[in-house]
Formats: sequence, C-alpha cells, structure tokens
Amino acid sequence: MKAMIFAAGLGSRLKPWTDAHPKALVLVNGKSLLQRNIRYLQNHGIFEVIINVHHFADQIVDAVEKNNGWGSAITISDETDAVLETGGGLQKASWYFEGEADFVVMNVDILTDMDLSAMIRQQRQLHSLATLAVSDRNTSRYFLFDKEAVLSGWRNVINGEEKIVRNADILIQKAFSGIQVINSSLLSLIKEEGKFSMVAVYLDLAKDHIILSYDHTGTHMIDVGKPESILKAEAIFA
Repeated sequence: MKAMIFAAGLGSRLKPWTDAHPKALVLVNGKSLLQRNIRYLQNHGIFEVIINVHHFADQIVDAVEKNNGWGSAITISDETDAVLETGGGLQKASWYFEGEADFVVMNVDILTDMDLSAMIRQQRQLHSLATLAVSDRNTSRYFLFDKEAVLSGWRNVINGEEKIVRNADILIQKAFSGIQVINSSLLSLIKEEGKFSMVAVYLDLAKDHIILSYDHTGTHMIDVGKPESILKAEAIFA
C-alpha cells in the first residue's frame, strides 16, 4: 500500500517558525512532524510515500535526501508554482496511485496513535469509496454521518452554515482527523480542477457513493498547528 502526506501548507498558525521553515519540519521532541508521520506509516506497513511541497520546498527535499527518506521510498509532488490545497494536491499526485486498490492520505501536522491498520481493514472489508478518520472532540466544523456511519453532510457550528447531501433521520457530527483511506476509483470521479479541498470532493461524491467514518475516539490525536500544541504533543509523543 502507498500513502500521501500533505506537506504543502503555509503553516500560518505556526509563525514565526514558518517565516523561515516549512511546518513539516517542526520538531516534537527532536523529531520533525514529517519524520514522525513517515515512521507512523511504516509502523502500519507502508513504505512508499508521496509528499506534496510548496512552502520552503527545498528544505523538505533536503531533509528527505539527507535522511534517506527515514527508511521509506519518498516521491516529491512539486507545488512550488501554486499550492493546490488537499483536493488539488491529491489530483496532481494521482498518477502515483495507479494500480493501487486503496491508499492512505494524511496531513503532515497531525500526530496520532490511532490504529491505522484497523482503519485500513475496515476500508477493505466494507469496500467504501473512502473511509474518514473522525472522533468526538470540539471543533468549529464537523462532518455529519447517519446512524450507519455514512457521510451525509457538513456543518460549521460557528456561522451555522450546513450542507446536507444525503437524507438521514439522525445526523451525528464528528470531527475529521485529517486521515483517510481512499479507494483509487475515487480519483476518476473528481470533477474539480486547480485549487480545491478534499472536503468539497467528499461532500459531492457522498450524494451517490458510500463514504464511511472510522471513529478513533479515545486515542491520542493532536493537530500540531499552533505553538502551544507542540508542547501538548511533546507530553504525549516521545
């Protein structure tokens, strides 16, 4: 199995570090977020990874080369001309997954001890178009699922914006954790072009396809997007 790590973001919330570095190289107990997530994927049997780069891309490329990919075969998807967000980034790198049944996609600034292998097993057993890692935690935006864990909508609890794409008697809101296992057939169904989000893709495809959640509530998951979250991460991840 192969994976993609989204590492092209500007990391604006991590200033001033990101004024001179990419967020992928933020250190948590002496190890970069990129290194930690490559090791995380290795722990679940994934040693082939494509990484998209934009902000201080050369620093990420240098780190990968100097460390021999930390033991993985690393391919770079170059977005230095224009950052494409998650959807556009995956679309640009779609060639990498030719011949794969399913693949993993994750954000570089997420640290977790979630059982990725169990999530992959669910994807393979239930044959959904994609499986999204979610949990019960407070955030501003939620995916909405029916009682069978099928993606049915999205909600912003700050401004009240809501998008329902599938009828359901009950809508259960879950926070998306930035990790997904995707069936490769999804790639040919993407209608958007250029710069766009995977959230928009999922909501569009959920109207006619089954996209499921994988609830990992109770495991550790930290979005290392702010300086204070680095300290929280260092207290959990050695």
